[in-house]
Amino acid sequence: MSKITAAITAVGGYVPDYVLSNQILETMVDTSDEWITARTGIKERRILKDKDKGTSYLAIQAAKNLLQKSNLDPKEIDLVIMSTATPDMPVAATGAYVATQIGADNAFSYDLMAACSSFLFGMSTAASYIETGKYKKVLLIGADKMSSIIDYKDRTTCIIFGDGAGAVLFEPNSEGLGFQDEILRTDGNGRESLKIDAGGSLLPASTETVANNQHTVFQDGKTVFKFAVTRMADVSEKILERNNLTGEDIQWLVPHQANNRIIDATSKRMNLPDEKVMKNIYKYGNTTSATLPLCLWDYEKKLKKGDKLVFAAFGGGFSWGAIYLTWAYNPK
Repeated sequence: MSKITAAITAVGGYVPDYVLSNQILETMVDTSDEWITARTGIKERRILKDKDKGTSYLAIQAAKNLLQKSNLDPKEIDLVIMSTATPDMPVAATGAYVATQIGADNAFSYDLMAACSSFLFGMSTAASYIETGKYKKVLLIGADKMSSIIDYKDRTTCIIFGDGAGAVLFEPNSEGLGFQDEILRTDGNGRESLKIDAGGSLLPASTETVANNQHTVFQDGKTVFKFAVTRMADVSEKILERNNLTGEDIQWLVPHQANNRIIDATSKRMNLPDEKVMKNIYKYGNTTSATLPLCLWDYEKKLKKGDKLVFAAFGGGFSWGAIYLTWAYNPK
C-alpha cells in the first residue's frame, strides 16, 4: 500500500477593490513613491474600506472562489483551518463563522495564529491531518484585514501592509506528490520587536490604552529585517540540502511577501533566478497570513504537476520556516 501524502488540489483568493497606492500615501504621511519602492518593492496595496466587514469577509470570498473553481460541495469539507493575525473578535473563532457561512456544515474549525507565518504553520497542520488518514478534505485559509490594526500616521508600518485572503484545499495523494518536508522555528525573544501592546491579557483594553494608541502594530524595522533576511534564507537553503536538492531542481520559490530585499536574499541563497520566484508584493503589499496562498492564486496557471515548490515565511513572535511541496495538478 502506497504512503498517503497531503497534496494541494485547489486554490482560491480574494483582494478588495480599493487600491491604496504610494501616491495616495504621499498625501497621508511623510513618504514618497520612490522611498517606498526602493526599500520594499511595494507600489500599492488593497484595503477593505467597509467598516462593517472584517477578516471573515475576506476569508469567505476566497473560500467561495475556491469552491466555485473546483466544483466542491462544502459539505464534503472535514476541517477548516483559519490562519490569521486579525480575527474578527476575541474568543469566538473566526474560522468557525467562516465555515458556517460557506456551508461547510460537517466541518469543525479553529483559528491558527503565528503572525506572518500563520499560513505556513497551517500547511504543516493541514498536511498532518491528511497524512494520518483521519480526514480527506482540509480547507486552509489565510486571511488578514491588516488595515484594522495599522496606524496610518506611522510611516514605518502603513506603507507595508494590505488586506487580502487566499485558500487552498488539501487532499490525500497516493502518487507521492504534495507535502514532502518542513523546517519550522520560533524564538520568543523577538516578541518585543513586532507586536501590538494592548488588547491581550497582559494589557487589557482601557481608555488609557486607546488614548495612547497602543492597539496598532509596532515594528522595530531594523531588527525584524535583520532576523527575517537571515532566518528565511537559512531554512530555505537547509531544506534543499536535507532533500538533496539544488536550485536547478526547484521550479518555484513561494516566499512571504514582506519586503523585496528579503525575497531576493532568500532566492540568492537558493541559487534561484528571478523567473523562479513568485512575487506580487508590488500590487498587494504584505497581507500577512494571505501572502503565500495569494501567490499560488496569481501563479496557479503557471504551475504544473510534479513541480517542486519551496514555501518560506518569517513573522512576529518570532516565527519562521520553510516547506517543500510538489504540485499535484496541471493548469485547468
